[in-house]
Amino acid sequence: MGLVIVPVLLAGCSGGGADSPRAEDREATGGAGPSAGATAGSGGPAEPDPARLPRTRAAALDLIGQVIAGPDSFGPGVVKRSPYESDPATWPVLGADCVWKRGRPAGTVLATRTRYFEVPAAAGKGPVRLAAVVTVHRSREDAEWEMAESIEETMRCPTQQLTADEQVGSMVAAALLGEEEVQRNSDDALTEFGEYRSTELGGPHPYTWQQAQTHQVTVAVTGKGAKGRTEKEIGALVTQAQATMLVRLESAVEKQS
Repeated sequence: MGLVIVPVLLAGCSGGGADSPRAEDREATGGAGPSAGATAGSGGPAEPDPARLPRTRAAALDLIGQVIAGPDSFGPGVVKRSPYESDPATWPVLGADCVWKRGRPAGTVLATRTRYFEVPAAAGKGPVRLAAVVTVHRSREDAEWEMAESIEETMRCPTQQLTADEQVGSMVAAALLGEEEVQRNSDDALTEFGEYRSTELGGPHPYTWQQAQTHQVTVAVTGKGAKGRTEKEIGALVTQAQATMLVRLESAVEKQS
């Protein structure tokens, strides 16, 4: 599936987006909240059954378990990395210095979980590092604010230090247009492209991140390239897992006939 994108220009940003769950995890606004990208029109997700939307941490964790990607969500050849899942008591926070650190989830978050994957190295090609994250907020507005903060972070920090040995730079944020499949299953959807460098894998290599929001939930997928890996290849892996999670989410919360 091809991606059709338009650049997002966000003026008048406020705050620092310090509570947004992105980085290695990305890795991964209705009411008064801001809209982060192109909002879905008639092709957007159906209204959920309020009784199936989580209101407690336990219910949020159960929903995450139903939605979050596994290796098969990306397609063939993807395997689990170790560690496979993040500590659920933390999430990544982008500091004023544009360095990602682990911190406590924002107060708007009921639960969040990240999983890590890899396409192993092959002849002439390095490994592709992948991650998927699902975050359940207390309200739709809280999830929409996370989307808006994601764009603000990219504008504030076009170069970001993921870990001591990993960096992404030259990042450009865009909104997925409404006719795209991901957008039809979400209220809002974003993608970012950039250049990934690491001590282990060198660089620059392609870097892609996608995030979508439906109701009070955000889902995100990150792909980090290596030698011999193309932007198209990374984008296809990320898009496939993102679409899979959105379909699962819609099925988990939709009204039963």
